[in-house]
Amino acid sequence: MKKNNPFKIGIIGCGLIGSKRAESLGKDGSLVTCADLDFEIAKKFANKYGGTPYKDWRNLIDESNIDILIISTTHNSLSEIAIEGINKNINIFIEKPAGINSKEIQSIIDVSKNKDVKVHVGFNHRYHRAIIKAKELVDAGEIGKLMFIRGRYGHGGRVGYNNEWRANPKLSGGGELIDQGSHLIDLSRWFLGELKLVKGVANTFFWDMPVDDNAFMILNSSKKQVAFLHASCTEWKNLFSMEIYGRKGKIELNGLGGSYGVERLTFYKMLPEMGPPETFSWEYPMKDNSWLKEMEEFYDNIIFNQNPQTGLDDAYGNLKIIEEIYNDSGYIF
Repeated sequence: MKKNNPFKIGIIGCGLIGSKRAESLGKDGSLVTCADLDFEIAKKFANKYGGTPYKDWRNLIDESNIDILIISTTHNSLSEIAIEGINKNINIFIEKPAGINSKEIQSIIDVSKNKDVKVHVGFNHRYHRAIIKAKELVDAGEIGKLMFIRGRYGHGGRVGYNNEWRANPKLSGGGELIDQGSHLIDLSRWFLGELKLVKGVANTFFWDMPVDDNAFMILNSSKKQVAFLHASCTEWKNLFSMEIYGRKGKIELNGLGGSYGVERLTFYKMLPEMGPPETFSWEYPMKDNSWLKEMEEFYDNIIFNQNPQTGLDDAYGNLKIIEEIYNDSGYIF
């Protein structure tokens, strides 16, 4: 079964992420409307990608006959818009973290229980080619029973970074931990299952802002598997690195394309005699298609009545860990 006509899509939030979503709708999606608090930005967005622009997102929801609403606003608006869309029986694609705290996620969960709609949370890193390949290798048992994950993710900010919306806790709900750190937590939960915080520290080392610029965490599973993670916006040279260790080998992931470097996966296969392992490598120098793959999967979720791979439960579990680290580190947002 396939939908005969493209899904009619609205986007609220016409910034960088909204643009990435608009460029990655694929043949099964058509942008028919958009909204932004800055109406000039909404009009430019509509001129570039199509559709009717709005200033007030409420008017977009009330007046537009859409199948899917993509929400790519600042964090403080995500849950309110999602709830309104769900109440109008619209399928929701909401960017991570889906809210500024777990209470907001729970509110979305409560509303969606009685509605026949799908809600996907945008953790696009799961859809990178190298990470998909890593999941295939792990699920096939190629590195054996998983033991631990070591992950690092960071960037160097830019002049004035401390004055941007991500540095305002009322808009963001936190700093680097809720930003890039949420991707590290999500990927670790994807590979290891439900995780609990053992120890976490968030701190502001460099940027003059009330939110964290570095976060360190140790998480573990019910099987005592460990995720050892560090997110930073004082990395200076953009970095993505994740190592997945099993009893029979190791998978090393590096790069996300663009300024993070070529996306690579290296598989180190332990030999019976141990010693230097067999080594297999994959490189993905082509343009990142994770945004498109994520959207295509959501279309299928709707068509075939499937639960999205990254849903509200994932967002809730993610934010519970983040909140605990912030509380332990003295950040009260």
